[in-house]
This record gives sequence, structure tokens and C-alpha cells, in this order.
Amino acid sequence: MAPLPQAVHLLLAFALALGCLVGGATATVVTTCRAAADSDARVDYAFCVAELGMHRESPDADTWGLAKVAALTGVNNADNAVYDIKALLANKRPDGPTRAALEKCGRLYGSVGFAFAEADDEINNRRYAAGKAKVAEAVSLARQCDDALAVAAAVPSPLAQHSSYNVRIA
Repeated sequence: MAPLPQAVHLLLAFALALGCLVGGATATVVTTCRAAADSDARVDYAFCVAELGMHRESPDADTWGLAKVAALTGVNNADNAVYDIKALLANKRPDGPTRAALEKCGRLYGSVGFAFAEADDEINNRRYAAGKAKVAEAVSLARQCDDALAVAAAVPSPLAQHSSYNVRIA
């Protein structure tokens, strides 16, 4: 399976933001994303700033707030993936293996959304390690969808954009 650069990069930024929280640091979108990119070459600085910066709560957010924004953005992306999966199943009438993989992905992306929502809850309660664990769970679930689609020979994956985004937002 190919790496999931977009989603992984933001997940790494998210993890770094949580790490800063544990240390009590405050930050802006730019400084949090810069620190993430400087500490891990897999973090896409421009994507991090663009995605976290466009949320209405980001401009005045500290690191804790940005971690919450990243988690909620992951929820939204997972919801969009479920919507796209339903549309693919209804409109494209995929073959048996692809249909089965898409149905599995629908369930997985439902769980991705819940994992990001649970991460947000953990962050709200200042349980940062638990929040990071929920984000890692979300990435794992997205990768399981990618694997199912690869086995079904649905290449390129019709959900690659969502999978990549989940990894980058985390």
C-alpha cells in the first residue's frame, strides 16, 4: 500500500500539538505547524497551515485549541468520505469485490469519524495521551479501508483523497 502523505502529515502535526500541550506551550497555527514540520520531515507545513488556518476558531487558538480543530476537521473529512462512499455505491454500481470493499469502508469511515470525535473529547478533558491514541486509531481505520480497496483491485482508490487527508490532519 502506498503511504498516505496528506493525512499522516496532519496527524503528525496533531501529535506534536498534543506534545506541546503536555509541556504547557501556547502557539499559533503557523508556529505549531512550523514546529511540527521542523521536527518531522513527513509533516507538510503548507498543508498544515492551510487546513488548520481556515477554521473559524484557529486564529486565536492556542495549541490546545488547534489540536481540537484538527480533531474536528478529521470528523468532517470522515463524514465526507461516508457520503462519497454512499454515492459511489448508489451511482457507480461497482462489481462484487469493489462493492464489498466500499461497504466495509463505509463502516470503517464511520468509525474514523467516531475516533476523531473521541479524540476531541479527550483533548477537551485534557487527556492528551488518550487523544493521541484515538487519532492513531483513526489513521489505522483509514488504512484498513485502503487495504480493502487494494485487495478488491479498486485502484486507484476512489477514497484516496479522504485517506490521505485523515493522515495529514492527524
